[in-house]
Amino acid sequence: MNTKIQLTHKFEEIISLENLLLAWQEFVKGKRNKKDVQEFQLRLMDNLIALHNDLATDNYYHGGYHAFNISDPKPRNIHKASVRDRLVHHAIYRLLYPFFDRTFIADSYSCRLDKGTHKALVRFKKFAYAVSKNNSRTCWILKGDIRKFFASIDHDILKNVLIEYVADKKILELLNEVIDSFDRGLPLGNLTSQLLVNIYMNRFDQFIKHKLKVKYYIRYADDFVVFSDNKDYLMDLVGLIDSFLTQELKLTLHPDKLFIKTLNSGLDFLGWVNFPDHRVLRTKTKRRMFKRLRVNSRPESVNSYLGLLSHGNGYKVSRRLPI
Repeated sequence: MNTKIQLTHKFEEIISLENLLLAWQEFVKGKRNKKDVQEFQLRLMDNLIALHNDLATDNYYHGGYHAFNISDPKPRNIHKASVRDRLVHHAIYRLLYPFFDRTFIADSYSCRLDKGTHKALVRFKKFAYAVSKNNSRTCWILKGDIRKFFASIDHDILKNVLIEYVADKKILELLNEVIDSFDRGLPLGNLTSQLLVNIYMNRFDQFIKHKLKVKYYIRYADDFVVFSDNKDYLMDLVGLIDSFLTQELKLTLHPDKLFIKTLNSGLDFLGWVNFPDHRVLRTKTKRRMFKRLRVNSRPESVNSYLGLLSHGNGYKVSRRLPI
């Protein structure tokens, strides 16, 4: 018997002209100077009505993608859908995100409102203090990373997870259309991908919290940490975690990024090397910051990095910024 809460929104709400217009208003922020966005905007209501009619009559088909590479910080292959398809992504996201966000654990921090890296780092520090009894005992941390995260999301498993929450078959068909628009995994670049990977990884989060009863656990996208004062306990967890990811989600732990170490030795997490009483910016992050500032030293860019540095021991680095 399925005891999971069910999405109450209907397909008609997602594809309504009202929702499509609201989705457009959210989508267009910061994109008004883009040529493809301007072309869509020229005949906005005609385009919205045509899109609504295609969705309502089962004649909507997701188009292809424009691929390009970025370095953020490591090379990533981004796939950008058409304006029309991205508008559909936003229309779906507007109604599905608030529902699914309520099903996620508190300590999942990626691509969620009122979460993010800063709050994850604050939580990291809180857990470290709790486990180390205010630095009076050794705090061990298991850190893991999932290999080729977005590319490894299994479509069939994802669709079966969605069925557990979504009763409306038309919504499921629309979600399947978006999922199957990409051959393997999920594309970096779709707004829906951010939500779908969290829905997928929620299975893992629930396993960690409720099956394994892990108290001190944080996940940010494909990175996760577990805190304990017992190294053997963490070593035992590795096999259980690996088995679950492999068997239930068809995901693989990155062998080069899996380790157990003490907090005293410094743990690299979310761009910072974390210690018991402070954190310092990762060397790679520092180099990347100065490289970008050599290209763009506008005040808003400098202020953005000053904000980043304020989250840790960044005073010496901040003195080197072009203020």
